[in-house]
Amino acid sequence: MGFLGGLFGRRKKEILPPADLSLLGTDVHSHFIPGIDDGAKTMEDSLSMLRTMQEFGYKKVITTPHIMSDFYRNTPEIILSGLDKLREAAHKENIDITIEAAAEYYLDIELEDKIRKKELLTFGNNYVLFEMPFVGEPKNLSRAIFEMQMAGYKPVLAHVERYLFWHREPEKAQTLFDKGVILQLNLNSLSGHYSPQVQKSAEQLLDSEIIGLLGTDCHNMGHLELLKQSSTLPYFHKAMKINNLLNHSL
Repeated sequence: MGFLGGLFGRRKKEILPPADLSLLGTDVHSHFIPGIDDGAKTMEDSLSMLRTMQEFGYKKVITTPHIMSDFYRNTPEIILSGLDKLREAAHKENIDITIEAAAEYYLDIELEDKIRKKELLTFGNNYVLFEMPFVGEPKNLSRAIFEMQMAGYKPVLAHVERYLFWHREPEKAQTLFDKGVILQLNLNSLSGHYSPQVQKSAEQLLDSEIIGLLGTDCHNMGHLELLKQSSTLPYFHKAMKINNLLNHSL
């Protein structure tokens, strides 16, 4: 189902005034560095998205390019070099937003080696953003989390609501939360953009009060247009009111 279907489908939704995104302060998941993953294609794309983030009231973005052993073979050097160029371009355009970078690590065969070598890009208080395959829970999930924690990292699971294989096992997310994993939720999941099932999962996770970070997971201007539209939804407002949300301290 497309985003219009998600926003205006059969479920009747209460519509509120747009939520104040400036309350978050910092976005922790995005793809703004141009030309290195499936996010911004050009510097012009990047600057357009950053201008919109500033208009929404964000003070800082922590952009997180993909690192995947079999597809996006980014390195800290590639990402930090791209960050420097993005900062320079934003400064020239008088875009008043702080830009930092980490990475979105795919839980693949190479990640555990990077953990042992302490090669991970982090943000905030040594947080590491990682994602899993969407087809099934990886066998090394618990081991990778343990190794991150033993190495002094604080694992953050990206878009926890999007793993379809957990939708019938909501206790899985609670188990990770109890182990100290920080759970990050994509705000656009609340619109039904990814699917009605993902939307329902996102709402249940907010009701469970185990979400620690909110992100846009912005790849393009379409994601930001959707963010603006979905900011009127009740669960979007609920997300803004999460107690002890870590976005505020970054």
